[in-house]
Amino acid sequence: MTKQERLANANKHLPPCLQILNTRLVDFDSEAGTAELEFDISEQFCHSVNVVQGGNVTAMLDAAMSHAVFMQATDVVALPTLELKVSFLEPTLAGRITAHGRVIKSGRSIAFIEGTLINAEGLVAATASSTAKLVRRK
Repeated sequence: MTKQERLANANKHLPPCLQILNTRLVDFDSEAGTAELEFDISEQFCHSVNVVQGGNVTAMLDAAMSHAVFMQATDVVALPTLELKVSFLEPTLAGRITAHGRVIKSGRSIAFIEGTLINAEGLVAATASSTAKLVRRK
C-alpha cells in the first residue's frame, strides 16, 4: 500500500471521537515513527472565552501519539494508555490546530510516545508524554 493509500485508509477509519473533532491525518513517517494530525475545532469544545477545554487538548495529543504508533507498527490493533502526562503551555483557541506525535521507543509490548500541539498562532500550546501497551494482532 502506498503512503497516500495508507493516509486515505487511516482517515476513512477514524473513530467517532476523532471525527467529531474534525480530525485529519495529514502526514506520517513510519520509519521515524511520527504522525501529524490537523483538527478543525469549533467553539462547542471550548469553555470560557473560546479556550479549548483541557480534556479535548489531551485527546488531540493522544490521537497524534497513537497514530505515530499505528502508522509505524501495522500489526498493532489497540493501544491502551498506561500513563499520560500533559503540560499546558499556551491557550488553545478554536480553529485549525496541528498535533505531532512521535514514537520515542517501542518494544514488543510497551511504547513510549510524545506529542506536541501547535495552536492557530503557531505556538507550542501543549506537550504530552505517554506510556502505552501495544496490543498486537495474533
